[in-house]
Amino acid sequence: MPSPLPAEALVDPDPQVQHEPVSRGRLSSALLVDDETDVLSFLHKGLKTRFDMIERVRDTQSADALMARSHFDLIILDVRLPDQSGVDWVNQLREQDCTTPIIFMTAHADLQTAIAAVRAGVSDIILKPFGLEQMQAAVDRCLERRRIQAENYVLHRQVEQFYDNEGIIGNCDAVKSLCTVVKRIAPMPSTVLIEGESGTGKDLAARAIHQFSRRCGSFVPMNCGAMNAELLESELFGHAKGAFTGAIKAREGLFSYADGGTLFLDEIGEMPLAMQTRLLRVLEERSVRPVGGNREIPVDVRIVTATNRNLREEVDKGNFREDLFYRLNVLSIQIPSLRERLEDIPDLVKHFATHLSQELGIDAPEIGEDELARLRRYDWPGNIRELRNVIERSLLLDCPPSQCLASVDMAASGKAPPDMDDDDLSLQAVERRHILHVLDMHGGNKSAAARILGVSRKTLERKCQAWEASGVLPAQAE
Repeated sequence: MPSPLPAEALVDPDPQVQHEPVSRGRLSSALLVDDETDVLSFLHKGLKTRFDMIERVRDTQSADALMARSHFDLIILDVRLPDQSGVDWVNQLREQDCTTPIIFMTAHADLQTAIAAVRAGVSDIILKPFGLEQMQAAVDRCLERRRIQAENYVLHRQVEQFYDNEGIIGNCDAVKSLCTVVKRIAPMPSTVLIEGESGTGKDLAARAIHQFSRRCGSFVPMNCGAMNAELLESELFGHAKGAFTGAIKAREGLFSYADGGTLFLDEIGEMPLAMQTRLLRVLEERSVRPVGGNREIPVDVRIVTATNRNLREEVDKGNFREDLFYRLNVLSIQIPSLRERLEDIPDLVKHFATHLSQELGIDAPEIGEDELARLRRYDWPGNIRELRNVIERSLLLDCPPSQCLASVDMAASGKAPPDMDDDDLSLQAVERRHILHVLDMHGGNKSAAARILGVSRKTLERKCQAWEASGVLPAQAE
């Protein structure tokens, strides 16, 4: 017996009484599967304002053919279909690592069907006959749930930040020019390459570009130098179940989480050549294929990259693809070093002192002109990151920033700091002081310090572990 039509199927849906669709960053695609043409037509009319593409089929075989060619953000299907059960088909999709949200329609509600639907990972079950607003609400819940999942994933990745998101601090000409350029290029869809020394705030500039871009999706940061090529590929593009050892279930990549938003690839110069080739293909085709998968997924992602290397020199050395360099270098921004904007130090010091004192639960100190003058005389090889660490150290030790800077000044000039034994000038002691100084300059970032020192990260970690074991280096100082 055919399932009854909704009452609203007798007339065209009135857009004046429809719920407003939720903001998803970009319009989505939907697949409708039902053996009744009237139901398909009714759903198409009622949901066409929520999607830029809606496909309609009457059986699962036709649905499989469509899904082999296109990606869908939502599937709405009847439980009883001519060629097979909707539950059986959904179980097949899940076995193929399909994570698309699914809404069931059924005129034969029973406990067994509900249990089977839950086990299949269905997002919602709508009983026939249903009202248009009921289906619209279910669709919006699915899309909103998917958006929140993406945002939660991004928030988990943003555990550690060197800067807050209130804006770029400073009033010098270089910073004013930078802000002008950011606001001008932010609304454009072109890729952006941000260049500058380590610790200058390239990530903050990337966040500002996203904020002023008016893109509705998430800002997703990724450090390309933090993992090897295999893990990086899975992190960016996702993977299918069983794609490699340990892939016990399918997982979406950062490109999918950044859909409709901005993907920030920090330290792009560290990306392995094999991954550069895959990234170039994604930029050209605007679609990604998960590791071990066989389906292309379209993505709408704005790419912003950053590097402290000279990519032109890396291209000449054969370490970076020339075609990718030109593809990324459509718009270029140069972030000034702190020594190029010393007049901003008072504003930066006040900003860090205020916010760090709140985090630490202590009173913000008064920092006089003498202290600021000494900070302005320092060269700041670690840039703003180093300044922040000096201010935090001064708050923890309850001393003026100049006293925290004194040991750094003497280490930079080759003199032993006052808290070290002047007679301890052995090669091992000098090496330890120099390594700890470089680590301090880069905020404890071992990858960056290892690059400056010309050693591997494993070598650096081994030395730090040995110093900790011998009691020379406290665990919290590592």
